[in-house]
Amino acid sequence: MAALLLLSLGGGFWWLALRQSPLRLEQQPLHLPLAARFVPRSALLSLHLLVEPGDLVAYARAVAAPPQRRGVAELMLNLRDGAFATAGLDYSTELASWLGPQTSLAVIAPEGSGGPTGWLLALGCREPEGARRFLQRFWQSRSLAGTALQISSYRGMGLISGRGALVGESSQPLATALIDDRLVLIASGRGVLEQALDVSQIGELNQAGQASLQAAVNRLERGVALLTARPRAFSDWLDLPPGLAGSEGVGELVASLVPGGRGLQLQALLPVREALPPLQLDPLPDLLGQLSGPVASLALLQDPASLLAEPVDPASADLWTALAGPLLQRSLAQLDGPLLALVAAADHGPLLGLRRKDGWLLATAASALGSEQLRPALMQQGYSPAPLTRSGQTLQVWSRLEARPGKGNPDRLQATLAGARFDQGETSWWGEGLGALDDQLQDRQPPRDRIEQLQALGTRAAPLQAALAAEPARDLLAPWHPWQLVSSLVGRPLVDGVEGLAFSLAIEPPLLDDAPPPLGPSSLLALRARLELS
Repeated sequence: MAALLLLSLGGGFWWLALRQSPLRLEQQPLHLPLAARFVPRSALLSLHLLVEPGDLVAYARAVAAPPQRRGVAELMLNLRDGAFATAGLDYSTELASWLGPQTSLAVIAPEGSGGPTGWLLALGCREPEGARRFLQRFWQSRSLAGTALQISSYRGMGLISGRGALVGESSQPLATALIDDRLVLIASGRGVLEQALDVSQIGELNQAGQASLQAAVNRLERGVALLTARPRAFSDWLDLPPGLAGSEGVGELVASLVPGGRGLQLQALLPVREALPPLQLDPLPDLLGQLSGPVASLALLQDPASLLAEPVDPASADLWTALAGPLLQRSLAQLDGPLLALVAAADHGPLLGLRRKDGWLLATAASALGSEQLRPALMQQGYSPAPLTRSGQTLQVWSRLEARPGKGNPDRLQATLAGARFDQGETSWWGEGLGALDDQLQDRQPPRDRIEQLQALGTRAAPLQAALAAEPARDLLAPWHPWQLVSSLVGRPLVDGVEGLAFSLAIEPPLLDDAPPPLGPSSLLALRARLELS
């Protein structure tokens, strides 16, 4: 009996320790906060932080290496303070004593074709008296700066509104309300605040009553932050590909952020009002299992030939092709010789593409694609096949002779390489040059870092997967507008802290099975990405 009591006490203390540990954020359940009642479904963009800002600082400090903890904590503090400063709020003096675990920001589309975009900020209260004191000081400071205040009632709620600003800031309309001592609403004008109070009374107009959003939250399961975005926000706010932003059959994007060790995982769901093909990556042959040597970046793709095929009617191309096709075309455009582009255009199975310091390399199933299929196109460009022995392996090399007259040698000829191939078990390896094949020929150690990046995503069957080392990941993120925005909030570049990036894109069943076409989406694009940070 005593042993059972000690065991129960020990388990209880361990449970309490886990609940108080910053690491609990890794298992934070995703849910719709109270503020979702006041956010219109028509909002262009909404971001709900489901934990206290201080918890994120504590988590970052806990997972950082000991020599870096002070710097990481300072970076997170700058991000927290910079985010609230954009709304004219000082976290340390105005919010820290009472702000709770739910903070929401919504971007509201203007009514009609003109007018400014509005915004709504919802602050959850941990201590109601602190929220009242905040509102009193909030308006008192702005009144001293020359703001004319208006106090009124709307739908039984007390509203305070005015136009003004603190010293040194531009004048702007503001309105506030305190909801049941639990939620402080701050809006960019009385009209936006009244709209929030209106939709809170009608479930069909707010996010809390949105069945598809709740279904997406249930599918995503975990996260410390929840993001929603309408298609109109894809280009201007999220800097997403034009093929996605311009599609008429796309629904609302729902995403969550999940911290994990020294990384951050993004999970996103995008409903599509068309029946996308149920693509999955063929598990055989195991292209990654035979890979060897260091790799800067790699990607797995199912059926690249269909993505590169010219549609009879460009307007009839499905969203998967509109998204993945241009991405593949841009990658192939970087290659020197024509062989790899021809391989991708003829391969209907799984394709592995990777970049090394000596060039690009592709891998396909040996039985799926033979050199004879590519012969006519290569011969038409003047390339001829020839065997070549290298590192004990027989390669097939496609080359042509070109006149390259030099000083004192007008008859000089030089061989130009289209690419080379060799077979290894069930896999064919195709290189844009001989150097790209050397690591594979010498059977070196596999690139465990890149392989583990893909394994951490947990999306083995996704028809599009990619893993990038530090340098290519930084090159990809640096020009992205949301990344630049976060860097500006912190006050310094963040790209040097990126150690790697992996992502996958899959096609999943729709969120709501009972939504009949064309009213409801019939497919779902599922994105998963993991950012590794130093």
